[in-house]
Amino acid sequence: MPVGPLPVARAGKDEPDISLLPSMANRHGLVAGATGTGKTVTLRVLAERFSGIGVPVFMADVKGDLSGMARPGTPNPKLEERARLLGVPLDAAAVPVVFWDVFGEQGHPVRATVSEMGPILLGRMLDLNDVQEGVLNVLFKVADERGLLLLDLKDLRSTLQFLAENAAELQKGYGNVSPASVGAIQRALLVLEQQGGERFFGEPALNLHDFLQTAGGRGVVNILAADKLLQSPRLYATFLLWLLSELYESLPEVGDPEKPRLVFFFDEAHLLFDDAPRALLDKVEQVIRLVRSKGVGVYFVTQNPLDVPETVLGQLGNRVQHALRAFTPRDQRAVKTAAETFRQNPKLDAEKVITELGVGEALVSFLDGKGTPTVVERAFVYPPCSRLAPLSSEEREEVVRASPAYGAYEKVVDRESAHEILQARAQEMAAQAPPPAQRTRPAPPSQTEKILHAAMTSAARTVGTTVTRELLRGVLGGLFGGRGRRR
Repeated sequence: MPVGPLPVARAGKDEPDISLLPSMANRHGLVAGATGTGKTVTLRVLAERFSGIGVPVFMADVKGDLSGMARPGTPNPKLEERARLLGVPLDAAAVPVVFWDVFGEQGHPVRATVSEMGPILLGRMLDLNDVQEGVLNVLFKVADERGLLLLDLKDLRSTLQFLAENAAELQKGYGNVSPASVGAIQRALLVLEQQGGERFFGEPALNLHDFLQTAGGRGVVNILAADKLLQSPRLYATFLLWLLSELYESLPEVGDPEKPRLVFFFDEAHLLFDDAPRALLDKVEQVIRLVRSKGVGVYFVTQNPLDVPETVLGQLGNRVQHALRAFTPRDQRAVKTAAETFRQNPKLDAEKVITELGVGEALVSFLDGKGTPTVVERAFVYPPCSRLAPLSSEEREEVVRASPAYGAYEKVVDRESAHEILQARAQEMAAQAPPPAQRTRPAPPSQTEKILHAAMTSAARTVGTTVTRELLRGVLGGLFGGRGRRR
């Protein structure tokens, strides 16, 4: 049965709907606009529309206010006013929701193994330089050849220690593995652990097909609790990029389907591209370009369209542009860029309108049946059908326990892997080592030697204490004295 267009916005009461074609939804999209202009409501409406035609959705809840999608909408004066303005009914309906959380606190735990992450993304997560990333590549190669399964951070640490202890032997086949690089990676792992990374790596690892579920003919909306995760921006961005890469690797080709297999919303998209090396940007561009043929639509959500590189921006055919502010030269460039990327409408000046849009208003352009962008229109986004207010902790727990994924990820599995194998080998080698030679016990010191030693120790302690006191006085005096003078 053919799937009809998805109404997203309307210019006014007697105006036609501006609709997104499901067959063009996997051509990707962009939702942009300044804070407080209505991006989150637009995300809700798009997710509800996709769910309604049986398309699963993945979205990160970076502000903690998307959980209410699991409950029908409640009376809201602003939404009622929007519905009257557009001449549409204000329906109240929930969508099927599954909650996920890297930390396992607000949803099902999400884990990946170190092997699945791979050296490129792990290097990005750890903020390694080229030399350190080279050592990481050696580590993965050695682990593969020696049957060392890399599942969690314990495995990574143990294998790093193995590299350091066998650097001379490994240098012949893999190149130099310097202690400085190993130490830098170890320190980066400490930072990652402090950010909660040890909870992310391990088993049971996420089965991506759990993101592709439907319930009662509607697509499941997978909501990742990301308010805490966003405190570690690099972990957040790399995790979402890993998800996209895994979808690309694991899903079969479907060509141009009647509707997407999954729609993936990448919120706070600028974090993916900030300070990213060229090699990583090339990988992102490749994944975005090719994942379309797997039936996955990717929608970047960001405040400023300049946050997205031109090579990626050019692949985003469906656009919803909320208001931008033009206070700085960069803001003005963003307004100009956003206006120029639309197919122009002779009835409106897009560059001027972008700065005038009210909350919930947007410039909208979707792809037509031939894959050509429609002319840009100024319109109001439809009101959502689900509840705006977030769920209480009790309501969230109820949804989590009712999920078909409940119980599959809650208990950590720690099977034998690199850490246990290397530990067992070390114990075996220690047991086979010959006992150390008996040492000759030195003769006890004479009474004269004891008196002389005590006198020397007392003198050294006196001198050392005096020197130390003078040094501390100089350092502390410089710190506090300087601060007092500045006052």
